[in-house]
Amino acid sequence: MPDDLNWAIGGEAGDGIDSTGKIFAQALSRAGRHVFTSKDFASRIRGGYTAYKVRTSVDRVESVVDRLDILIALTERTVHENEDELHEDSVVIYDGERSTMQDVEVPHGATALEVPLKRLAEDAGGAIMLNVVALGAACEVTNFPIENLDESLQKRFGDKGEAIVENNKKAARKGQEYVREEYDHEFPYDVETTDADYVLLNGDEAIGMGAIAAGCRFYAGYPITPATDVMEYLTGRIDQFGGKVVQAEDELAAINMALGAARAGARSMTATSGPGIDLMTETFGLVATSETPLVICDVMRSGPSTGMPTKQEQGDLNMTLYGGHGEIPRFVVAPTTISECFWKTVEAFNLAEKYQTPVYLVSDLALAVTEQTFPPETFDMDQVEIDRGKVVDEDEIDAWLDEKGRFQAHFPAADGISPRAFPGTTDGAHMTTGLEHDELGRRTEDTEVRVEQVDKRNRKVETAREQEGFDYREFGDPDADTLVISWGSNEGAMREGMTFLDEEGIDVRFISVPYIFPRPDLTEEVEAAETTIVVECNATGQFADVIEHDVLERVERINKYTGVRFDADELAEEVKATLADAAGTQEMTAE
Repeated sequence: MPDDLNWAIGGEAGDGIDSTGKIFAQALSRAGRHVFTSKDFASRIRGGYTAYKVRTSVDRVESVVDRLDILIALTERTVHENEDELHEDSVVIYDGERSTMQDVEVPHGATALEVPLKRLAEDAGGAIMLNVVALGAACEVTNFPIENLDESLQKRFGDKGEAIVENNKKAARKGQEYVREEYDHEFPYDVETTDADYVLLNGDEAIGMGAIAAGCRFYAGYPITPATDVMEYLTGRIDQFGGKVVQAEDELAAINMALGAARAGARSMTATSGPGIDLMTETFGLVATSETPLVICDVMRSGPSTGMPTKQEQGDLNMTLYGGHGEIPRFVVAPTTISECFWKTVEAFNLAEKYQTPVYLVSDLALAVTEQTFPPETFDMDQVEIDRGKVVDEDEIDAWLDEKGRFQAHFPAADGISPRAFPGTTDGAHMTTGLEHDELGRRTEDTEVRVEQVDKRNRKVETAREQEGFDYREFGDPDADTLVISWGSNEGAMREGMTFLDEEGIDVRFISVPYIFPRPDLTEEVEAAETTIVVECNATGQFADVIEHDVLERVERINKYTGVRFDADELAEEVKATLADAAGTQEMTAE
């Protein structure tokens, strides 16, 4: 039996795949097991292939792998889509009584379990519960105590009435009993449970939770995949802390509402994906020029244009670094794990207010929709620190008034950071405009003032470089000849991929970079390595370009832009292949 179990359910959009997967993931989590999920879903409400995969172990798991042990197939296509991941001990559960499933051919070696899912669900109270019947069958195959599933069903359906909950429990046992009675087979799986207590959440939820912890009190957004869950998480929750969520009519309205709330003194945020970032770009410049602290979350997906809304990609890097007309100071922070989605959100709010600058919080679909387990202390609210920056009150404001008693909201301070007064502060009245302005916020075309204000705004970034720890995370052998660099959601796959490489005697130094701008200088690290490889989910190697620009050396690239995230074993093979190609090139050059 492998140390981990890989389970999946697949069918069409509208078949309840997502809710079924969440029920099983929650049951495993409540049973004290680590969980890591992944989703494959189509950009439509009904129809199109969709799947939910759960990897689980008593030990921590941080990525998906190219193996399926249990597959619940609601459609024939599900088997075809996953046949390469099935092996001789795999079990495929499907309803052979359905006309569309009668010709299913399970790959040679795998065990086919024909379970009359619909009929058993009807016996339990309704055909709509056929997925729960399949979960019960999976519990029997894996020797997973079905009582753990009961808790998850209670959480999922408790608000619909106790009768609905009991019917679902009955449906699960129908599936369990059918497999037990009809199949005299020793399955090679025995899912261990523990007493551990875990929190299960995805990246979007972690961003929402981080926003509340950071003191965010206003959120404006427009629904867009895969950023919508940030707004859904905040809705109803932020109200408990005196905050407000507004669904705007479009992304333009969303960022302008968020800008207005930030000018009023509230910690404010909006979240969107690539198409929404395009629309927000003009206001992004206004945010920076008016020196308003604002957090803008970009949950990346496949582009350009509408692209593939439900597929993975890291293609917005250049947009977040360089987007907007003119020269705009900014920060770009990119969490590399789901837990970092929480902590980097807190940090993004602090950076925005300390430096009165817009902050791009850059996530991606793989982080957004993946659910993972964490010990509750991972999100210790007592460790959250809030820094509102250079805010002045009535007792301090005199130091920032000119000879006429006017507040200098854009004073050209040596560190680039002007004083900030919330509306209502005595003597703090001032104006701000998107036009170039002087220290009082009045528009100007004076050349000296123009240079003074541009230099002042840019000095904030240099001040931040000096004051903040814009560092990287490092794993593996610090003296290895091979250096792998990545950003965003690739960290987990690479960390687990290193175990496969280690088994083959390949030592790797791995650097994961959560700060895109300002970012750590990796010149010494690249110079110390024989081969440097940059891993990212885009076609052109946008971060590799940035690294080459910084270190003035060529790097190798592993780029994936299929719309699917990296698997750990797949990434290990890519690293091996890249090293082999690099060695061959070096030999040819030497000759």
